[in-house]
Amino acid sequence: MGLIAYNLAMAIQLVAVLFIQRYSRRPAPIRSTAGFAMAAIGVASLIALGVGPYVDPGVEGTFAMMAMWAYGLFVHLPLLLVGQAWLLNRRRARIPAVIAVMMVLALVAVAIDAFLIEPFDVQVDRVSVRSSKLDRRYRLAVLSDIQTDAPGAYEREVFRLTMAERPDAILMPGDYIHASGEAYSSSRDELASMLEESGLSAPLGIHAVQGNVDPDGRWTPLFDGLPAAVYPSTSTAALAGLSLTALSFQDSFDTDIVIPGLPGFHVVMGHGPDFALGTVSADLLIAGHTHGGQVQLPGIGPLITFSAVPRAWADGVTLLSGGRTLIVSRGIGMERGSAPRLRFLCRPQIVIIDLEPE
Repeated sequence: MGLIAYNLAMAIQLVAVLFIQRYSRRPAPIRSTAGFAMAAIGVASLIALGVGPYVDPGVEGTFAMMAMWAYGLFVHLPLLLVGQAWLLNRRRARIPAVIAVMMVLALVAVAIDAFLIEPFDVQVDRVSVRSSKLDRRYRLAVLSDIQTDAPGAYEREVFRLTMAERPDAILMPGDYIHASGEAYSSSRDELASMLEESGLSAPLGIHAVQGNVDPDGRWTPLFDGLPAAVYPSTSTAALAGLSLTALSFQDSFDTDIVIPGLPGFHVVMGHGPDFALGTVSADLLIAGHTHGGQVQLPGIGPLITFSAVPRAWADGVTLLSGGRTLIVSRGIGMERGSAPRLRFLCRPQIVIIDLEPE
């Protein structure tokens, strides 16, 4: 109901603005057009801030506000600008009218990219890590935040691309199905069948931890029948020359965690990257959760990460003290539920990590 109320309020505002301008005796120059556009964005933000928390408190309320801003930016603002262009053209203010149309085209282009192209344009990113602790080469594939509510052709292509890399181990830092109730069970079973049909496997196994959207006790059956180890609680494993510490969901967000070193090249994997702020004696730290912000801006980076780590750490490779490497994946999927389903300047990714002897 909150989203309906928001769109209704914005539509009334749009009609009122255009009606006043249409019957005003004074012409509407481009500065008025820009002024009305900024006013529309301001009112949209105020309404979103007021209504969003009532849709859902906490994080879901934030996502509801994002959805309202997305409607305001990609639906109501373009309609306002189209109306402005029409009025300006009637009053023979041709240049301002053209500028308004160009703004509309720019917003439409961004919307097409953000909603229809980038969310499904997965890329394979490669990282090389060298260490004197390694006596041979290993290839790790990181599949983070599949986070789907309708598994389909896109996820199949992700699994095909992963297997084409011939990884020695597949690491999955959580967030697999984003749904609730019966929809969760049906989507989980569908994704499980897809994983099995794709032949997802690796010589050193699949290793999976729990994420935000993975209910206790209900996510682990996703990996039944696969050569996979699941870690509902913090555990360690030896992987033929590598040591793995897999963190529980809670431990991955513990900024004061102490993780002792293990023999050989030590990998620590958790859903959230916050554990990297703790005392972690490891060579490679792997996380997901942030989605790279899903929306990034040049010179700024991720706008929102829902993580305690610095924004610069929330996407990609970060070299930490003591020769440690942190890799945070942008993930495969997107936020669902109340959140707008978009990515902008933040493509989904499969991360391939080549561990090389130094």
